[in-house]
Amino acid sequence: MDHATSSLIDRSGLDRGKVGQLIKRGLEGADDGELFLEYRQSEALMFDNGRLKQATYDTAQGFGLRAVKDEAVGYAHASDISEAAIARAAEAVRAVKGGHSGSYADAPARTNRKLYGDDNPLGEPSFETKVKLLSDIDAYARASDPRVRQVTASIAATWQVVEILRADGQSYRDIRPLVRLNVSVIAGDGDRQESGSHGFGGREGYQRFITLDKWHGAVDEAVRQALVNLQAVPAPAGEMDVVLGSGWPGVMLHEAVGHGLEGDFNRKKTSAFAGLMGQQVAAKGVTVVDDGTMSARRGSISIDDEGTPSNRTVLIEDGILVGYMQDRQNARLMGMKPTGNGRRESHAHVPMPRMTNTYMLAGDKDPQEIIASVKNGLYAVNFGGGQVDITSGKYVFQCTEAYKIENGKVGAPVKGAMLIGNGPTDLHRISMIGNDFALDPGIGTCGKNGQGVPVGVGQPSLRMDRITVGGTGG
Repeated sequence: MDHATSSLIDRSGLDRGKVGQLIKRGLEGADDGELFLEYRQSEALMFDNGRLKQATYDTAQGFGLRAVKDEAVGYAHASDISEAAIARAAEAVRAVKGGHSGSYADAPARTNRKLYGDDNPLGEPSFETKVKLLSDIDAYARASDPRVRQVTASIAATWQVVEILRADGQSYRDIRPLVRLNVSVIAGDGDRQESGSHGFGGREGYQRFITLDKWHGAVDEAVRQALVNLQAVPAPAGEMDVVLGSGWPGVMLHEAVGHGLEGDFNRKKTSAFAGLMGQQVAAKGVTVVDDGTMSARRGSISIDDEGTPSNRTVLIEDGILVGYMQDRQNARLMGMKPTGNGRRESHAHVPMPRMTNTYMLAGDKDPQEIIASVKNGLYAVNFGGGQVDITSGKYVFQCTEAYKIENGKVGAPVKGAMLIGNGPTDLHRISMIGNDFALDPGIGTCGKNGQGVPVGVGQPSLRMDRITVGGTGG
């Protein structure tokens, strides 16, 4: 796509007036809805075992037309942006409304805020430069330690243009760049092999991430993790005090707490947090925020996929539940305001309440003081995957880097540690909050109902009392 500001309607050679009439026809009598247009370019290059293993380049476009009536949603989508396809979609979504002639909800407010640039990251640097970068990463990782046996390096970028048209004639546009660089290594000693990984990214071009010191740092971190894990002993199991590191460990907060504070689960009363607004749901000092307004962050959006400006939404304030993340439909049904959290994976998906950058604010404790306060416990620094049951709040998290804490000091690294608990219960078990708040490096993708969207997480170091640790050791 040549010019960042060109409209997708104009680009597709459509008559804006006729499209407007079709939207009106499809949404006649609906409470809300929109035509969502998308154009997306993406690339992914992967270097594995010393050679370029994958280079994919993809261009996709399409639209989704949605009509919302009370709790019902009619949705039709196609990859063909044409008048005929939009007309068919309009007829399909009309079925949702029954005989009601509702009043169409007010349009989202406007914003002039720009959290990221328009430039397409796929254009620069050249393909050859990107392949050489991955080759250099591979060589540097292998040269850094003789125990490094395998290296996988990848870079990926997308450039997404969205345009939202409403039945009242309002339209909204956003242009969203996104890049990511990732390094994972396997180190071996005799028969034993362990892995480590590190990555970073954000809503900008590649330039800042492909400087020598930046990618050297990523490789050094991945190698460090793998070598630490080579020394790891089986993790202890049982109930113990756990210290979580700052930054990426906020992914546990995202899973165990964040999903439960999305509007749809609370409206349907399927969240463990349903009906608790205004009540104490966490220890004093715990403040949790969802903030889509941070410049160039992976989870940030200038507007959401319904046209609502993104927001800094306080969810838990000093332990009290004060907010939910809302899209337009759930906000309206709950008598609340949309918070700019209506997100969708693509034009083929309906929007729903989703997190952006979700984090816990810093406290006043020195991280060393937090570790020193634990006699025997676990220090969890890095996490892999996790799962949560929204209704019960139960979660399971796998630690990819963790250490024993023995008599207030960080001891031997452990492998196989799992944190098992209940989000709503364990929020009350936070007894110390560090002053070392950090955001993750820009690697998160969140899944919900089969849709993935880029997100950010963050937190300071935390002490949590009496958490169940599943491990392989005694």
